[in-house]
Amino acid sequence: MTILKEENVVLNKSFSNKEDAIREAGRLLVDGGYVKPEYIESMLEREETVSTYMGNFIAIPHGREDAKELIESTGISVVQVPEGVNFGKDGEDKLATIIIGIAGAGNDHLEVLSQIAVYCSEIENVTKLADAKSEKEIVQLLGGIEA
Repeated sequence: MTILKEENVVLNKSFSNKEDAIREAGRLLVDGGYVKPEYIESMLEREETVSTYMGNFIAIPHGREDAKELIESTGISVVQVPEGVNFGKDGEDKLATIIIGIAGAGNDHLEVLSQIAVYCSEIENVTKLADAKSEKEIVQLLGGIEA
């Protein structure tokens, strides 16, 4: 099952803080019909307790475990941020240029997260995402990620 569509991808965004970046990734999940609007707040709450910055310029914001009932179906969103946005706490420099929002229905969450982590562990793959010129290109690059 395809969990990323072109309409869930936004290119060339700029944010002054990670909260705005997380809200955008969450908005795409809501607009795609994957989650209820309240899921975005859960994504922000998760970020306050545990950073979703994964290294290699990638952040993977997602809701807390208790937000499962807010997920309609499994999906991901991708926000490309060429200038990056800092996902570190005060004084930390954790620059993310690719934000991948996740909503995993049922037991899909860990599987989807694992597939993204494996793909993004190769810096060449992250560079391709960061350099992509179209939504279609991002979908093709991440097309192997399924629920």
